[in-house]
Amino acid sequence: MKKSLKLALATTILATPAMADSVPMPYNTLNANMENPLYMPGKRVFYSKLSNGLMLKVADDSQAHKDKHHDGAVEFPIIRIQEEMGYGITDRLAAHFSVQYTHDDDIQRTGLSAGRLGLTYRLLNLYNGFVWDIYGDLHLGGLGEMRGQYNISGDAEAAQNTIAQLTPAIMAGKISKEQAAQLALANSLLNAHGVIDYDNYSNGMWGFHVGTKVGKVWDKLTTSAFVEVLRTFGDDNSRIRVAGSNTPILPGYSTALVLALKGAPSEIAAEFKSTTEVNAGLNAFYQWTSKWSTGAWFRYEHHADQGVEKITTKVAPGLEPVKKALENKLSDMNDGFDDYIIGLSVAHQFTDHAQVAVYGEYTFDTAHERSQNGTDAKVEAGVRVNFKF
Repeated sequence: MKKSLKLALATTILATPAMADSVPMPYNTLNANMENPLYMPGKRVFYSKLSNGLMLKVADDSQAHKDKHHDGAVEFPIIRIQEEMGYGITDRLAAHFSVQYTHDDDIQRTGLSAGRLGLTYRLLNLYNGFVWDIYGDLHLGGLGEMRGQYNISGDAEAAQNTIAQLTPAIMAGKISKEQAAQLALANSLLNAHGVIDYDNYSNGMWGFHVGTKVGKVWDKLTTSAFVEVLRTFGDDNSRIRVAGSNTPILPGYSTALVLALKGAPSEIAAEFKSTTEVNAGLNAFYQWTSKWSTGAWFRYEHHADQGVEKITTKVAPGLEPVKKALENKLSDMNDGFDDYIIGLSVAHQFTDHAQVAVYGEYTFDTAHERSQNGTDAKVEAGVRVNFKF
């Protein structure tokens, strides 16, 4: 009897590790499918996700679009390519890097539109399927300059009002017509307005993201939610061409001519203000079979108004008042916008190391009056190729 008890006890002890290894831990699920929103590479595992998308946009009727005669215009195709890669340092700590390139031929705008480099740490990975991550990323907007052209127009109405106010003095011989014209033209520049044609998508600023993600695995179903904050640091990493309008302010005088006569620079740099932005989202994912899976998501992105702290380029003394007026006008550019994005994907696992997904997104947005990102429609579809080794 004692021998039988000892044999049974030894058998149980020897079998315990094997039973523990067979427990379906969340980690064993979450390092398999790269489309899972809670995916994290295992230790010493490298992964890559390359997305190739085409977007269609219909510009809204914001004042900025009206100024550019672009309201209601269709932009297609907009090419969007994104590469995300990462490496598992440990089973709980991973490094990641992502960069996005966008090309929109309809508005002659192209370049890097996103970039991040950072770390994710898995705080919790419980047997009941609950997962909690925290992460921090360097925002790579400072890799390139913010480039564009500021199309400026003097205020013809202000010039004409000035002439009207000075007419009695002209009639009385207290001031000449030429002097009155110069005062009127100067006043028109103090009340000038303009719009930027952006050459690229960079804001020229470095910054950092901090965020957290929580989720849960129920057998084949995974759900998650995240929230993150982006803080950028203002600087003058910008190069903006200045183009005066050729429309007459007064007979014989256009904004372009007046700027040339006053010795205005053809290009300026401006220090933009720091911003704080917020992103949040919800994800659902279902593993239909070992080969097929589906993902769905909602994402909210808040993009803050930009603003100019100061124009750092030196100008002629006669243009200092114009420079100050522009700084005041552009201190709050009123160009912020909010995106509400819904998306769906279907993925097929070809091998243990290779996967292909097709995806689609539709974006609703609300934009401020001077924003060039407001749309009546925004749709994107594409293919993502994932692999790991």
